[in-house]
Amino acid sequence: MPTVAPLDLDGHILAVEFLGDVPFFANAAGTLHRLDGGEKVCEAHQGMLTCIRDPYSESLISGGEDGKVLRIAADAGVSEIANAPRKWISQVAAGPQGAVAYAYGKSAFVHLSNGDTKEFTEERTVEGLAFAPKGMRIAAARYNGVSLHWVGMNAKPVDLEWKGAHTGVTFSPDGNFLVTTMQENALHGWKLDAKPGAEARHMRMTGYPAKVKSLSWSAKGKWLASSGAPAAIVWPFQGKDGPMGKAPLELGTRANIMATAVKFHPAEDILAIGFIDGMILAVRIADSKEALIRRPGRGAITAMSWSKNGKLLAFASEAGDCGVVDISA
Repeated sequence: MPTVAPLDLDGHILAVEFLGDVPFFANAAGTLHRLDGGEKVCEAHQGMLTCIRDPYSESLISGGEDGKVLRIAADAGVSEIANAPRKWISQVAAGPQGAVAYAYGKSAFVHLSNGDTKEFTEERTVEGLAFAPKGMRIAAARYNGVSLHWVGMNAKPVDLEWKGAHTGVTFSPDGNFLVTTMQENALHGWKLDAKPGAEARHMRMTGYPAKVKSLSWSAKGKWLASSGAPAAIVWPFQGKDGPMGKAPLELGTRANIMATAVKFHPAEDILAIGFIDGMILAVRIADSKEALIRRPGRGAITAMSWSKNGKLLAFASEAGDCGVVDISA
């Protein structure tokens, strides 16, 4: 068994992310707890709703019930990006050149590094946001599909339509595919690299016994792992048509015990899988070989994060049962 540094926090932990080798645990109460030579606490929101890592900088982006969008630096310094009083900010995304997107109601906003903010309105409430990996383009998930906006142009959005409530959105690392989580027990995808004027092709990923709440792309984008079943469901994206006509892998299968969080290693095709009973497995894609990372504990695993070198895995549970696992040991 690897060594575990435990951390017991009060309340529901929304997210855990590494900045350098320091893990930050985001508490729904509004505080950030970092393990940096002992536990240190940073006050952020009056009620936190979301917290993500900015892939373009060593910082976190958070949104809260207080209407604030904040950037948290590696030294725990907090700066305000936006403030929308009396609005709940539950969706944020970080883009290139310091851009940050956030949403409330039927509007998505992109705050640029020069201080300008652009607003993109939808016919329905914005439920998810993601920046494309190439170019300044934002995807807004909504009821009946996704809208794609070029931030620097006044062009009409590209609307990707599919009936139903789309609750989250992610681009593949190469930008060729876009996938949404749905209110029903399914994922939906579109192939985007069609020729100009050609329609995006649909990908249906169904058969889940529960809602998918966690997604993770492998380092090279060949695989997309998902929760929502008594195993991690891992879809193949290495071909030009993605998972169309292909069956997913089922990794870390446990009888009637649901996988609640998934996170790919930053360099290897190894997947950490967290379960509803607090257990964590690491599974190698090549041969489905499993390693027990953590025995069952208190609360479902809500979030996991690898350090940049892949030697540390931080985890958090809905009951505040958290910790850092040293895989190298």
